Amino acid sequence: MSDSDRNYALALHGGAGAVAGRDYAAVEKHLAGLAGTCESWLADGRSALDVVERAVAELETSGLYVAGRGSAPNSAGYVELDASIMDGRSRKAGAVAALRDFISPVQVARGVMEKTPHVMLAGKGAVEFARSHQFAEVTSPNDYYVLPVGVTRDDLSDIAHGTVGAVALDTSGALAAATSTGGTFGKLEGRIGDTPLVGPGTWADDNVAISCTGTGEHIIRAGGAASIAFRFRSGISLPDAIREMLDEVKRLGGDAGVIAVTSSGDIAMPYNSEGMKRACVSTSTPLTVATFG
Repeated sequence: MSDSDRNYALALHGGAGAVAGRDYAAVEKHLAGLAGTCESWLADGRSALDVVERAVAELETSGLYVAGRGSAPNSAGYVELDASIMDGRSRKAGAVAALRDFISPVQVARGVMEKTPHVMLAGKGAVEFARSHQFAEVTSPNDYYVLPVGVTRDDLSDIAHGTVGAVALDTSGALAAATSTGGTFGKLEGRIGDTPLVGPGTWADDNVAISCTGTGEHIIRAGGAASIAFRFRSGISLPDAIREMLDEVKRLGGDAGVIAVTSSGDIAMPYNSEGMKRACVSTSTPLTVATFG
């Protein structure tokens, strides 16, 4: 194995729904610790797929983000969860949408990828699958779900948003991506955004791994993660490929952010919202954490 084959890279996001003037110090501290842990896993030779799954599962259970424990009820008064995961080398992917009351939607999504011939399960079918494979359930929803950092009660009546995601390159050269969300606040029952959609919300191939965050309807209509990957594969630089997608989201009336890692270990984390909670680290990049600026 050559030195170049030992490169690793990681980026995390906690959502592009950050609001200027609010304090995200606790979030940044959590992202820094998690990124450091993920770096040690990658340096030890763990697979990109395992690392992004574990990273997103940690983000889901922390209660600090609009995913998993930090998710808000829909218009019918209960939480619906979405997640997806993709392995770049095999192009295998799994997703769940409108999943109710499971601790880690991304773990269920990986279960769909590995234990079924399908890519996505939704609603009742996703619940039955998760239960039949004994994924951990939320036993007391009223006590489990909390308001994440930077979210107020007033936000719950608005179509605010938040997502978590992870992308990684491992020392074997494999790429993977995963994304999870509780969706927009005040969403209609059954609403599904870009997060569980392999292509718009999450993408990984031999060249790049991408996780999107922002207003899902606009990301879907702009092509999202896969449109970036296809531009990149055609020879457009990664920054330009991302900018074109984000510009289209903005033109359509939304906002978004992207984290991406390439097969050469390059990292990109641009956004066009007020802020995006994010962290990254690689063999050539020191651990960096930020929300604004």
